[in-house]
Amino acid sequence: MNLEHLNEVQRQAVLQVDGPLMLLAGAGSGKTRTLVTKIQYLLDVKNISPFKMLAVTFSNKAAKEMRDRISKESKCDLGALQITTFHAFCSRLLRTEANYLGLTRNFSIYDTSESKSIIKSILSKRGISLKEISPNEVLYYIDGLNNIGHYVNSQHDEEEIDKDDPFYEYYLEYQSELHKSNAVDFGGLITGALKLFNTYPEVLERYQKRYEYILVDEYQDTNRAQFNLITKLAHLKKNICVVGDEDQSIYSWRGADIRNILDFETVYSDAKLIKLEQNYRSSKNIIEAATAVITHNQARKGKDMWTDNDQGDSIEVVECQDDRVEAAFIADEIKKLFKKGIDPNEIAVFYRTNAQSRVIEDSLRSTKIPYKVIAGIKFYERKEIKDILSYMKLIVNPKDSLALSRIINVPVRGIGARTLRKIEDESIKNQVSLWEMLEILVDSYDDYSFLRLSKKVQSSISRFVTLLQELKILNEKKENPSHLYEKALTESGYYESLVAEKSYESQARIENLDELLNGIKQYEMESQNPSLLEFLETITLDSSVDDEENGDYSGEVSMMTIHGAKGLEYEYVFVAGAEENVFPSFQSVDGGEDAIEEERRLFYVAMTRAMKRLYILFAQGRMLWGSIKFNGPSRFIDEIPDNYYKWTFKGKGKSTNKKKKQNFSGVDYDDEFSQVNSFEDPEHTYYVSSNNDSTFIEGEIVKHKLYGEGCIMNSEGYGQDEKVTVRFKDGVQKKFLLKFAPIERV
Repeated sequence: MNLEHLNEVQRQAVLQVDGPLMLLAGAGSGKTRTLVTKIQYLLDVKNISPFKMLAVTFSNKAAKEMRDRISKESKCDLGALQITTFHAFCSRLLRTEANYLGLTRNFSIYDTSESKSIIKSILSKRGISLKEISPNEVLYYIDGLNNIGHYVNSQHDEEEIDKDDPFYEYYLEYQSELHKSNAVDFGGLITGALKLFNTYPEVLERYQKRYEYILVDEYQDTNRAQFNLITKLAHLKKNICVVGDEDQSIYSWRGADIRNILDFETVYSDAKLIKLEQNYRSSKNIIEAATAVITHNQARKGKDMWTDNDQGDSIEVVECQDDRVEAAFIADEIKKLFKKGIDPNEIAVFYRTNAQSRVIEDSLRSTKIPYKVIAGIKFYERKEIKDILSYMKLIVNPKDSLALSRIINVPVRGIGARTLRKIEDESIKNQVSLWEMLEILVDSYDDYSFLRLSKKVQSSISRFVTLLQELKILNEKKENPSHLYEKALTESGYYESLVAEKSYESQARIENLDELLNGIKQYEMESQNPSLLEFLETITLDSSVDDEENGDYSGEVSMMTIHGAKGLEYEYVFVAGAEENVFPSFQSVDGGEDAIEEERRLFYVAMTRAMKRLYILFAQGRMLWGSIKFNGPSRFIDEIPDNYYKWTFKGKGKSTNKKKKQNFSGVDYDDEFSQVNSFEDPEHTYYVSSNNDSTFIEGEIVKHKLYGEGCIMNSEGYGQDEKVTVRFKDGVQKKFLLKFAPIERV
């Protein structure tokens, strides 16, 4: 077998056959090529039976690509060779051995929606309101138990389980319901396999004897349950090869445990460690700068990445006046790249969170640059954005039956499809719009008793209609769109329903809604006479650019979160929003050194996606949570040695002095940002603070834009989640989320 396509270290990795082996494969080091060649070598040269090998990775796509490459180049009939995912392997294992766990071979695998239905039923039986405890909160807890490999009556947990926690009772009942239904959830596939092996040693031994060679790709992404599973399977022969990069471990939020890669040599004292340190992807400037940044992490094995590629262009650190200037610079620079003949498919824009895409998308659309959002949805096409914009559309056009049908039961009000059909049929009979029919019902339910609407549904319709009528009146009085948005979002219950979910998905939706508010406020600043109708028209017309002819370009610029960029590469990469409290995120800044180190790994991943040119951008001021924030450049920029980048400024004003070091342990920055503490528009002054710690005091007199003067009755939470209860002069008492509410001190 010819190994000339490999470098010397890669050949060592292929030829090391027996015993535990860890391949520390740095970014762009030819990891997949090495792993595929190693499997071919075992099959074609060492004559290992495909039946005796197991290779696991994390996605079906990666498994298929690996198998296709091997099948094309190997002389051996692959037959029973398993190149699969962890979950697919465990599913096949459990179906084969189902009787041991009291299941039948045709057991069901429940998805998230089916699991949520079980949780809802459990909470309902206990008389617990879904507002009191969200099903997503319980599922998050159960997922955490699955990630560490816990199962009912487990005696093998490394982590301490608090079995007195009320959520543990829900977990036990949930598992009981799954078993009654002859079903397993997604995480339960792994814990089911662990239970099988721990409970029946003879079954474990059978599989240990079968799989003489085990290979694990993306090992840094394994959780503790997967680590325990692989360790048990490899215990007899110990011919295990794991491939990963601790510097690219960025998924702790979904259970990945960096200890698995850091502690490998503790578990296997005779393990051989081979480092793939030659980078084939990036220029010297990029790879050496990225290496300098990641060396600030303590939780790592350590690699000295290098490349034979050209020195390449300096990294461009671009300081922008604000986020709109940042977006405009990206669009303008992409236009320049197009003029040089650069393929749009070789250009990517990265951001820390999905919500950041909005202002960049707006800029790309306005300049007719074709783009696609990878592993995500374009901003104005996201469900939560369409939902809340439907509320806004109804304010200006109550006869918009499409918008009305979309949100009449969002959030859930008990007005289901059957009820809606009844009302729609009645509107057709009366030759009125759906909205007019709802108003008629509110005024005279008794005349429509034949519709058999429950008291709960009647009440829900009444509250819904009243809210929209109030919003319509306020709009006719020329109320600012941002204030209408705040009222619609909070008083509809939409925002509260997302907060109650307490899931990663709901948090992302909240961030997107925050960003929509930013967009509305930016529109208000730019318009002489802002109106809701004009705002809706603006975004509709801007969005329609996507459907127009996009010049003479072929292909599209890629946009994505940095998490979505892992494993990809582009010649030209823009990293937007490299600021404190954005990247690293404000959660990680408060989350301790481990959280900061994961953010630094994410920054490293972003840098190492670039092949030829890397742009790192930050804004002096960025609209966040409805007001301008001045966070200062990311600490990670300061960790790049000066000789690897050039620093430019875009916008009015002046650049900050890079040489003045920032105090990242607190909020007082020793630079130009600390001099700016407010932003004025024609009507208000929005005071900003880097740590968002402002709090109204109980008894303080305030003024609300819509409701007038009132007294603070209560304040809870802090930062962007701070809520206040205000009693107004007319006796009305309301609760507001401060980041949305137009409240000022009197």
